[in-house]
Amino acid sequence: MDFSLSDEQKNLSDSIVKFAQQTLNTDVIARDRDHQFPRDCWQQCADMGIQGLPADEAYGGSNLDALSVAVALEALGYGCRDAGLVFSLSAHILACVVPLSEHGSDEQKQRYLPGLCDGSLIGMHAITEPGAGSDAFAMRTTAVADGDGWRLNGSKTFISNGPVGDVAIVFAMTNPQKGFHGGTTAFLLEKGMPGFSAPGTFEKLGLRTSPISELVFENVYLPASAVLGSVGGGASVFATAMDWERVLLVAGHVGAMQRLLETSIAYARKRSQSGQAIGKFQAISHKIADMKVNLEAARLLTYQAAWRLQQGKNVSMDAAITKLFVSESLVKTAMDSVQIHGGYGFMVDYEVERALRDAIGSTIYSGTSEIQRNIIARWLGL
Repeated sequence: MDFSLSDEQKNLSDSIVKFAQQTLNTDVIARDRDHQFPRDCWQQCADMGIQGLPADEAYGGSNLDALSVAVALEALGYGCRDAGLVFSLSAHILACVVPLSEHGSDEQKQRYLPGLCDGSLIGMHAITEPGAGSDAFAMRTTAVADGDGWRLNGSKTFISNGPVGDVAIVFAMTNPQKGFHGGTTAFLLEKGMPGFSAPGTFEKLGLRTSPISELVFENVYLPASAVLGSVGGGASVFATAMDWERVLLVAGHVGAMQRLLETSIAYARKRSQSGQAIGKFQAISHKIADMKVNLEAARLLTYQAAWRLQQGKNVSMDAAITKLFVSESLVKTAMDSVQIHGGYGFMVDYEVERALRDAIGSTIYSGTSEIQRNIIARWLGL
């Protein structure tokens, strides 16, 4: 068992950390306060090749395997203090670029992937509905056959990149009798289609630089060429997106955990109370020791799941385990970072309070912790 990274992966990580630290961390506090999506940073990331990491080189991507993408996103999460930007990029890559690459026709890939890779297009993934969050089987958005095409009606909610997105993968019920498996179809929609809108922008506790909104479909006409994969094959498209997202979205969390650990160690060494550095107090040092343990376990789980993903193995349980452990470890690490910083940790200027706000959502998006435990239990035969 060799757990070392290749020279190419090490160089990739180093280059992204350096790029992120030098380019993406200007005015992060102000961006967070103003709920501002940094389009200039988005384009700089595209110029760096981040949006196209897993896409084929023929469409402007880098054709990286899953483990290398995990290494890249970990480096991005470490170097970039704007977790909202990291989240928007991850949602774009893992839930839009990947399923389009895996299930799209040649024409669809040629039409959308170059723009998704070069930064001119922003991707969205739309399955969550107002009355059907974790219960995808209760989907009410429908697509009804209309001549050679379809008529789409319904709405989605909590859609990352919704207010700024250009291309959306949207799931709709095309055969209610068959249910989610066999009765759901994925469609590709473009911003500006008649009847397709993204009204308003939600204000959030954290990840404020990653805009989120509803998507509304009012009798949207879609040609047959808008079907991603096959009619009735939406569950397969969704499974691809979720496997990649649950495994690799948390790679950015691992990078953030590393940064919070280093920040807490530095503070614990320089902050003095009762005549000694607070890191000498067991109450502080044990928190930091737990951070290190959780970080190493989170990294190993992420790398293992990413490796299994690129081997073409079934990773549903691995993905659930990884998503559950890393997200909950991120919240614990962020909470402990605030506690270690004491009153300063509660202040905006020290930036750990923002890390905690950003971390909370990790146990909710891409399947709540409760859903991950349900998945694990089912795989154990319960």
